[in-house]
Amino acid sequence: MKKCFLTEKGPKAIGPYCTATVSGGTAYLSGMLGIDPATGKLAEGGVEAQARQSMQNVCTVLEELGLSAASILKTTVFLSDLNDFGKVNAIYAEFFGPDYPARSCVQVARLPMDALLEIEAIASVE
Repeated sequence: MKKCFLTEKGPKAIGPYCTATVSGGTAYLSGMLGIDPATGKLAEGGVEAQARQSMQNVCTVLEELGLSAASILKTTVFLSDLNDFGKVNAIYAEFFGPDYPARSCVQVARLPMDALLEIEAIASVE
């Protein structure tokens, strides 16, 4: 059975979707932009600041679900500029290492709010 979850501590959805969907022992987190939940705006300071905030948002939602970064099975990172791959990797390693989840990373033409990156995650709730 599908259960929809809306965050109370993380950034609010900017469209008609839930923050996460839980079903069959798995949590599917919607893409998280680098939005500061306190202001509703993208973190200032370039791709590093947005990456940190995006990853913090993923962790915040996981905590609300009673999970942690260690529960993540797979992430997908969407970058507006693949030249930022190294910068984002360094910050990613701080949040999700050393037992890293599987990951895909792709460059996209554009992201909501003209964000520089977005991260979605799939986590085990078992």
